[in-house]
Amino acid sequence: MLQQLLETGLRQTMNSLVKPVLNPAVPVSLQRRIVSQAYRSSIPPRGARFQKAAVGGVPATRTTYGNNPYGAVLYLHGGGYIIGSSATHRGMTGHLAKTSGCSVVTPDYRLAPENPFPAALDDAEACWNGLLEEGYKPEQIAVAGDSAGGGLSIALAMRLRDKGLPLPASLTVFSPWVDLTQEQLYAPECEPVLQARWTSKAARLYAGKEPLTNPLISPIFGDLSGLPPLLIQVGSQEILLNDAERLADAANRDNVQTRLEVFNSLWHVFQVHSGQLDRATAAMETAGEHIKRHLAG
Repeated sequence: MLQQLLETGLRQTMNSLVKPVLNPAVPVSLQRRIVSQAYRSSIPPRGARFQKAAVGGVPATRTTYGNNPYGAVLYLHGGGYIIGSSATHRGMTGHLAKTSGCSVVTPDYRLAPENPFPAALDDAEACWNGLLEEGYKPEQIAVAGDSAGGGLSIALAMRLRDKGLPLPASLTVFSPWVDLTQEQLYAPECEPVLQARWTSKAARLYAGKEPLTNPLISPIFGDLSGLPPLLIQVGSQEILLNDAERLADAANRDNVQTRLEVFNSLWHVFQVHSGQLDRATAAMETAGEHIKRHLAG
C-alpha cells in the first residue's frame, strides 16, 4: 500500500514539476538549471563515492561503491542530447555501481544545440578509448544509458563494430530513444514526463544538418547484428515504449541476445527512483546482474 501511494506521489510530482519544464517554449539553458535541481531527489546509496575525472580527454564522473572488482560501466546519461550531466545522474550511477559491482564512468559529453551530432558520439567513443588506455579490456567494460543515452549506447556499439574494433561485454538501456523521427511514438493514457513536441525539438537540435534517419542518430534504422547481449527496460506509461519494443524486435531479428522488460504503470526512466521505489530498485538490481553476468573475470 505504501509503495502504491509512493508511485502515485512520484507520478504526480513528475507530471507537475518535470514535464512542464521539458517544453520547447522553455529556453534550453533554463531547462538545464531546473532539471539539475529536480534530479537532487534521486538519491545514491549510502557509501557511493564520486570523483571527477578526465577519461579519454572527456570530463567525467567516476562512481564507485565498495571494491568494484568486476570491471567498468561506461554510462551515457539521458536528457534528449540537450540537457543532463553526470551530476544529474548520480543517483542512478550510484545504484548501478552498487548492483553491478563495477566502477561507473559517466562522461559529460558535449550537448546540443551548441554541439550537435556527432559530438556526443565522438565523446562517448573517446571515453571508451580512455577506459581501454586505463588498462580495462573490452570484455571488462559494459555500456549502459538512459533515454538519449540509451540510443547513444547502441550507436557507440554500432560505430565500434563498423570500425572492426572490439565491443563491450554487454549493453543495458533504460527507456531508450532510438527513433528520432518520432514517426512511431506510443500514445499512453498517462505520460508524466515527456512531451512529444519537446523530444521533436531536441531531435532537430541534436541532428543539426544530418537526416534523422542516420543510424548513428536513430539506431532503429541500422543493422544491429554482432552487438553484445542487450537488456532493455521501459515503462508502460511513456511515449518511448514503442522505441523499446521496436529495438527489441530489431535486435532479435539481427540475432542479438536480447531481453525486454516492460514495467506496467511506470514512466520514463523510472530507475531514477532506485532506493525509494521498490520496483525501480528491483529493476536496477536486474540491470546489475545482467552486467555482472556478461563481464569477463
